Amino acid sequence: MADGEGVLPRPFGHPDVTADGSKRAGVAFDRLETLWINTGSLCNIECAHCYIESSPANDRLEYISLAACAPFLDEAAAMGGREIGFTGGEPFLNPDMPAMLEAALARGFSALVLTNAMRPMMRPRIKAALSALNARFPRRLRLRVSLDHYERARHDGERGAGGFEKSLEGVGWLVEQGFDISIAARTRWGETEKAMRRGFAALFTARHIPLDAMKPEALVLFPEMDEHAPVPEITESCWGILGKDPGDMMCATARMVIQRKGAPRPVVLSCTLLAYEEAFELGETLHEAARPVKLNHPHCARFCVLGGASCSG
Repeated sequence: MADGEGVLPRPFGHPDVTADGSKRAGVAFDRLETLWINTGSLCNIECAHCYIESSPANDRLEYISLAACAPFLDEAAAMGGREIGFTGGEPFLNPDMPAMLEAALARGFSALVLTNAMRPMMRPRIKAALSALNARFPRRLRLRVSLDHYERARHDGERGAGGFEKSLEGVGWLVEQGFDISIAARTRWGETEKAMRRGFAALFTARHIPLDAMKPEALVLFPEMDEHAPVPEITESCWGILGKDPGDMMCATARMVIQRKGAPRPVVLSCTLLAYEEAFELGETLHEAARPVKLNHPHCARFCVLGGASCSG
């Protein structure tokens, strides 16, 4: 029960034991529902509090190619996966993004793209490709647009001056073209969920966005993810205490593929939140990665177990 001889580990310092000597909780892999593809860590903007530190200069995760992505799509299909999620960085900076989307949709998956809906998405080539895919695969392509807050000042405080209007311009185009969309916001300002949803409801009405802010699938509110802020570790006994089911955690039904800069091939991680954590690499194939995950990171506790959040659609 100790990290060393008679010494308890620091918080989140040991995969099997918490700092008080309790047995750390884990999550068994149940089935594959969502395969996430990280398209690369580059982004057209640099947010003040980005959990993956995406920016115009951060290429720690390289652009993944269609050729590298395709075997994972085939493997996901064989495992019964239903959804392919694309995240970044900003996915529409990746030159293979339209081709990867087409490959996912052509294999029968639904596709979810996390985007800021700014300039990379609004380039004529991308708009034409998206429109064609949406017409070819109706109701199977969804875009989730990051809009941190319903007030311009708070959103722009995170993403830079003018970002609020640029993202809403992209949302407006998506609405006009009949895309299936949702909005992702953040809860870092301490407002109640009710206040956040009311604020977004007013914004949606003012901007003619046909979304019901009261529905969690239309407006996703993500808990803040500061890995340096204190958070309880999750022990095996926590499932009963909290009334939580480990099968509801993301790592029970999802995996993410990344391409590290300079690495010979992609690897599979336990989830979208831990892109740089080598301890959460599970293998080079989805079958290798179909194994239990120990909840040995603050994000596991804050986002998934205590926050009750999920990145999937």
